[in-house]
Formats: sequence, structure tokens, C-alpha cells
Amino acid sequence: MDFIWIVFAFVCGYALRLIDMPPLIGYLFAGFFLHFLGVEADASLKTLADLGITLMLFTIGLKLDVKDLFKTEVWAGTLSHMLLWSLLGISFFLLLATLSIPYFTDLDLQSAALISFALSFSSTVCIVKLLEESGEMKTRHGQLAIGVLVMQDIVAVLFLASATGKVPSVWALALFGLVFVRPVFNHMLMRAGHGELLPLAGFFLAFGGYELFNLVGIKGDLGALIFGMLLSSHPKASELTKSLLSFKDIFLIGFFLSIGFTALPSWSMMGIATILAILIPLKYILFFGIFSRLHLRGRTSYLTALALSNFSEFGLIVAYLCVDNGWLSNEWLVILALAVSLSFILTSLVYRSAHSIYLLYKDRIKSFETDTPLPSDIVHQPKGSEILVIGLGRVGKGAFNALHSMVGDKVWGMDADRTRIEKYQSKGMHVFYGDGEDADLWNRMDTQELKLVLLALPSIDDILNIAEQLQFANYKGEIAAIARFPDEHDQLVEGGIDKVFNFYTEAGFGFAEESLELIGYTQQKPELKEA
Repeated sequence: MDFIWIVFAFVCGYALRLIDMPPLIGYLFAGFFLHFLGVEADASLKTLADLGITLMLFTIGLKLDVKDLFKTEVWAGTLSHMLLWSLLGISFFLLLATLSIPYFTDLDLQSAALISFALSFSSTVCIVKLLEESGEMKTRHGQLAIGVLVMQDIVAVLFLASATGKVPSVWALALFGLVFVRPVFNHMLMRAGHGELLPLAGFFLAFGGYELFNLVGIKGDLGALIFGMLLSSHPKASELTKSLLSFKDIFLIGFFLSIGFTALPSWSMMGIATILAILIPLKYILFFGIFSRLHLRGRTSYLTALALSNFSEFGLIVAYLCVDNGWLSNEWLVILALAVSLSFILTSLVYRSAHSIYLLYKDRIKSFETDTPLPSDIVHQPKGSEILVIGLGRVGKGAFNALHSMVGDKVWGMDADRTRIEKYQSKGMHVFYGDGEDADLWNRMDTQELKLVLLALPSIDDILNIAEQLQFANYKGEIAAIARFPDEHDQLVEGGIDKVFNFYTEAGFGFAEESLELIGYTQQKPELKEA
């Protein structure tokens, strides 16, 4: 019975996947269903959830540029939203108390402030999961959302330190010395190879950072995040992230299940949780308004605000703390757990249609933009290009280099990872920053001279979305894309892709073709095939 949750997690997740819904919703349902059946969560499930969150924060650090945290739109956007949301939340909860709404009647100013503050946070687990599944971790709005989440984590650490009275040890000052230890970590990671020792090194660094920070009285999760940030510029950071991806995803299932084991709700609790969930659009409006006033583009403000419009698992931590101190009743812990679950479901359902919704209302969304966009949001597009490679990862970069050797400057590359673009531009490569799923980019770009677009992206959903954007932009040229799995071929062809290449087949063909050149069979290859 200890691992019966594995069966329920798979069945519920698989059932949701069959109806084209995010599996994480199924994991939430599985947790509540198991709790309803009387199954109790054991220590192994909690351990699994903790491992997943720690690994997730470590991998976030591996992808995070620390300079992003000092951008005005990150720190000012985070703090402004938390302040405004808390003030509005306190007012709303006290209003419900005067109206004698159940559970709110027992709230005083302090407890109303604590609940409002707890709900001001956005879910790191839910948002990162969505961004990873949609391939948007490195996009402008993805990086902004991650920056806001990290700033919220910093606020959470400060709150927990003050609320619990646990002052970090004087030895915490020694953590600044980690900067000088970074070369040791870099060398260790470089010598770890590409096998099982690489993810094991990731485990060692993530959990080592957790324990080190916890040892000196600082939240361990922050330690995992900072250890990841120390290695974010390492050449193997991307490979390390990919090696940990499956472990992280499996462990995080424990987190989603554990929410359902918090407590069994009553109908009245479900009603109060629904009232809280109704406030989520207000969260979106505040984020969107603040980002727009900070001179972000309408699309960036919209997508970032939409991703951040949910409640956080940190709200449950605050609730536990308040219940232990007698500031809130036990029922509020259940209510907040339900509200967090509902917010996960809403975000998962709405965000998957985010780009389609933007196409419908883009004129209205863009009307909130200021007249002075941020310099980082100004896209410089090439002139005279006939071939465009979208996605400059390992496959895309290889295709770009091969094409450039054949047609020269007629080929350009585009990627949504600004750091990658700056690196390639410093090497003299003809590349520019741009998000292929950005409808505004294609509306501004003259596609008349383009004859061929290569989509070298890992996500089939991203490829299909960009193909749709090109059709809306009246692009008349050819589109080629890569399919990593056989079942993706027909989907891509139906989605308007003119030529689909199977990733592994083409790699094998190229390997065989170039290998034959070693023994002089280049010209005789057709005759050999017929024989």
C-alpha cells in the first residue's frame, strides 16, 4: 500500500492526457481521491515532493542570468504587485467578514493580512512546468516570470526568518565565499563526463546546497537555487539540466499528490476556495497593468501575467505557520490547499491557449503599451535574407552553419534565447533575437524575400504554432521542420509543413554518407544502392 499512489497517479494522469489535458491536473485529482478513500500519505511521498522542488530550483538556477534580477521590471514588478495585491486582499476579506461570510467572520486584520500575503505568491512548480512543456523557459516572458518567482522566493525567506524568529547563523556570512569555490565546481562538472556521473553530480550539488544553507539557518531551497546560479554559465549547464529533467518531473508528481493529502474538504470549504479562485483574474490585471507601466510590450506583459496568475504552494507553508501559532483555524489550511489546486487547474487550462487568445485580442492588448519600449524589447531584423533558421540549439546551429557555407549571408538565424544570440553575434554570426510564436514579430517582418524557413525546435506544438503565424503573415515560401518521433510526421504535414525530416533517420543518413567518403564511394553510392 505504500506505493499505491503510483498507480493512481499514472491512471489519472494518463486519463487526462487522453483528453488532451495537462497530466498534472490528474495528479491533483489522484491525491484528493486517495485521501477520500482513506489512504494516508507516508514519509516517502513527502520526501519525493521535497526532492522534486529542490531539483526544480537547482535547474532554474542553471538557466537563470543573475543580472535579470536587477532589472526594474523584475524587482519593481514583484514588489509592487505583492503590495497592491495584499492591500486589496485585506480590504476584500474584511468586507466579507462584515457580510458574515463563513470562515471570514473569524478573521481580524492580522489574519486577513497573512492570508492575502500568502496568496500574493505565484506557484514556482506550476509555472516552471508549464514553461518547460511549452518550450518557453528562455523566452522574454519566460525569463521575466522566472525572475519574479525568484524575487518572491527571496521575500519568502525573509518572511519565514522574521515570522519564526530563526535568525541565520553568523556562519551564513561564509556563504559569500561560494564565489571562490565555483572554479572547483566547474572543474568537477567538466570531469563528470556524459554518463550517469553527470546527473549524480547534479544531485550532489543540488542537495549539497540545500543542506549547506539549511545548516546555517537559511531556507534550504534557496541554497539549491544559488548553487544552480553559480553554474549557470558553465558549458555543461544545459546538458546537466537535461540529464536531471526526468528525475525532477517524476519527483514533482509527489508534490502534486501531496496537496490532495492536506485534508478532506467540506462543501462550504470548497465554496470559500472557489471565492478565492475567482480573485485570480484580479491577479492577472495587477501584473499586466504593472508590467505595462514599466514599458514592457503588450505581448510580454500579457503572457507573463497569465503565467503568474495562480496561487503558490508557499501559501500552504504560511498557513501551516499561522495554524501552529494560533493565528488561523485548521480549516483555512484546507481552504488554501483547495484554492491552490483550483489555481493550478485554471492556469494549466488557460495558458495552453495563451497564444491563440493573444491573436484574437492583440490589438486590445497592444493598446496598453507605452510609447517608449525598453531597449531590450526592440527587435533588429535582417535585410536581404532568403533563408531563415528558427531555433539555434545544436541541430539548428548545425543547419545554420551548413547553409552559411553554401549560400553565405543569404541565411540568417533567429532564437528566443537572448543570451545565446549575444554569444553568437559576438562570433560574427548573422543571427538576431526573436520569438517565432510572437505574432507581432511576423506582422513587422517583411517575408517577401524569404524563400525557406527551417524550424529546428524540439516542441511540435511550437513548430505548428509558428507555421500558423507564418500563414497569417502571408508567407509564400517553403517551410521545413524536424520530427523527433515517427507519430509527429503526419501532424506536421497536416499543420502546413512542406518538408518534414526525421531527426534520427537524417542523422543516420548523413553519418553513412560522410563515412562512405572515407573509402571513396561518394560517386558510386547510387550504383551500390541499386545492386
